Amino acid sequence: MMKIAFIGLGTMGKPMALNLHKAGFPLIVYNRSRERVKDFEALDAVQLASSPAEAASQAEIVITMLTDDAAVEQVYLGEQGLLSVCRGSADTGKPRIVVDCSTIYPVTSQKLAEQLASCGVTMLDAPVTGSEPQAIDGVLTFIVGGEREAYEACVPLFDAMGKKAVYMGASGAGANAKLANNMLVAANLAALAESLTMVQKSGGDPKLFLEVLAGGGGRSGMAEMKGPKILDRDFSAQFMTQLMFKDLKLAGRLAESLQVPVPMQASVQQIFQIACNSGWGAEDMSAIAKCYEAWTGATLGERK
Repeated sequence: MMKIAFIGLGTMGKPMALNLHKAGFPLIVYNRSRERVKDFEALDAVQLASSPAEAASQAEIVITMLTDDAAVEQVYLGEQGLLSVCRGSADTGKPRIVVDCSTIYPVTSQKLAEQLASCGVTMLDAPVTGSEPQAIDGVLTFIVGGEREAYEACVPLFDAMGKKAVYMGASGAGANAKLANNMLVAANLAALAESLTMVQKSGGDPKLFLEVLAGGGGRSGMAEMKGPKILDRDFSAQFMTQLMFKDLKLAGRLAESLQVPVPMQASVQQIFQIACNSGWGAEDMSAIAKCYEAWTGATLGERK
């Protein structure tokens, strides 16, 4: 069975790697913070690496799941990074495929893919839809760009970590689609917070309103996943507000490069900016509902 290097054991990466282990794939794992590696120390068929280079040198396929462009570039281009292994001599171990599941700017992904290709290594951009609960349950959707042959070779890995993988096309196609997806997710969440606030202020029951949404055209993943969190005032992070804000900025940058007007994205980005400025950046993205509470004096979920 293919040996996999998994780099980045954060909120999403840790359960993804654990699901690969459950599926029987031998792993070598690396995370900058050693605290995140503890859950892997006692597992069979799992090795711990001291650097990205060490992990990559012993694996056929490398998967990275990192926070942002800067973190990805550090892991790929930094000292003891992936490229240092891929540029090694012919008798030095190196992977044949690198799969980046991070949400980053498509141009960054394409540049890294070009550098890896010059070393004979194929890169897929394969960001995911879903947050921590979906990662734990192994029901993520992978949005994949890159060479189809490499995509097909990685389908068993996607199946172990998710419920679906969609091949979008050439390098960067997965990254492009992920930013479009998150732009829509954020807009849905903001619309949900607005609607819940209006129901609350009018004296209605927002929990019953969620039942209304579930039965009509207003239903959405955000209403199902984040509606109860908002009304229960559970803002523990499944996907942090500051990460969605980062993604919205990337989406705006992509839209500008394509000369696509995105007035809704611009408005929603401002809401996420306000939430981050208010100190809620490390909370779940559903914490943007607190903006509406501050603006209206309502407390969502409070019974009158």
